[in-house]
Amino acid sequence: MSALPQARPQHVVCDGNEAAAWGVVLSRPDMVAVYPITPQTSLVEALAQFAADGVLDAEMVEAEGEHSVLSVLQGACLAGARTYTATSGPGLAFMFEPYIRTPGLRLPMVMSIVTRDTLSPQCVWGGHQDAMSVREIGWIQMYCETVQEILDTVIMAFKVAEHRDVMLPVNVCHDGNYLSFGVCRVDLPAQGGVDTFLGKPDTNWHVALDPDRPMGVDPLTGGGGGPGPALFARYRKGQCRGMQNALGVIEDVHRDFGEHFGRRHAPLLEEYRLDDADYAIVTIGSMTGAAKDAVDEARARGQRAGLIKVKTYRPFPLQAMAQALGKVKAVGVVDRSVSFGWNCGPLHQDVLGTLATLPQRVPAVSFIGGLAGADLTPAHFARALQTTAQTLAGALPLAPVWLNESDR
Repeated sequence: MSALPQARPQHVVCDGNEAAAWGVVLSRPDMVAVYPITPQTSLVEALAQFAADGVLDAEMVEAEGEHSVLSVLQGACLAGARTYTATSGPGLAFMFEPYIRTPGLRLPMVMSIVTRDTLSPQCVWGGHQDAMSVREIGWIQMYCETVQEILDTVIMAFKVAEHRDVMLPVNVCHDGNYLSFGVCRVDLPAQGGVDTFLGKPDTNWHVALDPDRPMGVDPLTGGGGGPGPALFARYRKGQCRGMQNALGVIEDVHRDFGEHFGRRHAPLLEEYRLDDADYAIVTIGSMTGAAKDAVDEARARGQRAGLIKVKTYRPFPLQAMAQALGKVKAVGVVDRSVSFGWNCGPLHQDVLGTLATLPQRVPAVSFIGGLAGADLTPAHFARALQTTAQTLAGALPLAPVWLNESDR
């Protein structure tokens, strides 16, 4: 286990799961409840070790399963606690009932999803299918490219969630295998700096659950022609407003983080070599590094390729994506998951929706790869770039291009 944080920033060598745990420690939550599941387990172990060593000063709840984990944290958050949890794959499925309830209660929790492909066939390896399957539940979703970005985003997520114009839970998603177990050096910000950046927890002002003032939480809204449907619609509209407010808040929080700590991450999208690009690929998560290498290699051959990385996936940054896509003549979207209803990737669907808002036609290709922990190399992205470039001459694939099929 890495050394304890000092009064000044320091460097540690750790994997992505421990980096997430360091982000939790520095954010000073009041309660942490987690249940281990691959590939999230070492994150739980790091938190438990931090608590045992006195580094993490939080109440650790050993629940019997993920459903109880999130239920416990709902009560704590309603009582004013800053809370954190993490899960993967089937664990996320098991906690689905309280998971879907959390944004409706406007509870500003933070939860890491260490992304994993879903069953069946049996799989414990990385992919985005678990997180993508809950993308429309009402949680904010931010995806990380590097181990350093995991630590920093966990810290920022608390400030986003607790903002009074947002008050919604946040998922910090990092790739199972590639980031969860990938080791590198990271910078730990000073504890005092994080304390100043986050401020004190402010999680229950809208509910103020207090045993001295008993109240009902989440009562049945009713149906028929009474006030129930109108009240329900009011809450839904408020959730939608909070999600849209989050786009601006996420930008502000990332800017504040950069000013505090001198380290900056793209808040919504990152444009890479895009300004003069003829075509680009869209990426999300840890695949982006290899994709950037492929773009650089294409540029070295005189090809005008670019890249768009998605950091904030929900709420979807429609305006930012439209501005980025408006710079190119063709686009390829690389997903690490599938949308069964559309026979493409989920991110590809969002890009298609964005393209419908542009005045010009921009052909889009769906690429699917990296399922069940399969590697996505610069060679795979070179293929994606070449296929995307061919659409400029009218060669648009009508079905998804499966990048790893040729690896068998």
